[in-house]
Amino acid sequence: MKLHEFLKDRWMYLAASLLAAGFTAVLLLSLGAGPYSAGYAGGVFLLGQAGALAVDYFRRRSFYRSLDDSLTRLDRKHLIAEMLAEPSFEEGRILCGVVSQAGKSMNDEIAKYRLEEKEYREYVETWVHEIKTPISACRLMLENNPGALSEELTPDFDRIESYVEQALYYARSGSLEKDYVLKQCTLKQIVSAAVRKNAPALISSGVRIETESLDIPVMADSKWMEFILSQLLSNSVKYRGKEPCVRFSGTCEKNSVTLTVTDNGIGIPQKDVGRIFEKGFTGENGRRASSKSTGIGLYLCKRLCGKMGLSISVASSEGSGTAFSVVFPVSSMYRAV
Repeated sequence: MKLHEFLKDRWMYLAASLLAAGFTAVLLLSLGAGPYSAGYAGGVFLLGQAGALAVDYFRRRSFYRSLDDSLTRLDRKHLIAEMLAEPSFEEGRILCGVVSQAGKSMNDEIAKYRLEEKEYREYVETWVHEIKTPISACRLMLENNPGALSEELTPDFDRIESYVEQALYYARSGSLEKDYVLKQCTLKQIVSAAVRKNAPALISSGVRIETESLDIPVMADSKWMEFILSQLLSNSVKYRGKEPCVRFSGTCEKNSVTLTVTDNGIGIPQKDVGRIFEKGFTGENGRRASSKSTGIGLYLCKRLCGKMGLSISVASSEGSGTAFSVVFPVSSMYRAV
């Protein structure tokens, strides 16, 4: 709060004080008092008013400065009500009460939506587990009845399972800590699990797998990493080129370990590279693909990596393939192991 703003807001009070001082001086002069006495009385009156304004200004300025500083320091601005100290003037106390009530109302709304979101997530997780049973039964029937129809339907069942798994991980991504088991493993173990899981799609698409320098230990959740690598492999299969090949390589640096997944597919247009991790973004390749992209897979990869303290980046040019890099920081927990 600045002084000129404070005075501007009280211009009527200032005008009334000047008029009252002038009226007092004129009244004293009319009663026979000398000019000095009349001016002295008016000056004392104005001095008293100025003192009262000064006290009011400084206590208000102190309160609003404290309020502004607290709001600046807070990461969660809605908690400002908890930081307010009750001021000594009535308007400030009213403001504190209003902010406190507004904060309580907002917290109640947040709690309601959190409960609804939790119930919805639990429903999705339950649905995913329940749908796996009929999917497994149908897959078993296909395996027991080989033929042209079975071969034609198997890729569709693979996609169904992939979408169901995607839904499960999307539902769990908001509460990763409940299903996150950090343990020591090697890049080779993580890559091998993802390749085995996607072997049917890789074999049918003729994708060759190459590996290099994967005997590097890292601290990670192998199940979540398997899902991330499966999404990358799925994209490599979907957007493959001639003689498709996916190469996994590991690099150990001073403060990190990097797993790079490189393919020789059709690549990503330069205008789309910066947006591929956005939720729902499909890009030019996604719109051209025979099986339309959902724009969820890479978004989930980015989200899950962020939750696990990892980072993921991409380098690509159209027609020259794509390289994804997942960086594992060398934490104190890893050094202890």
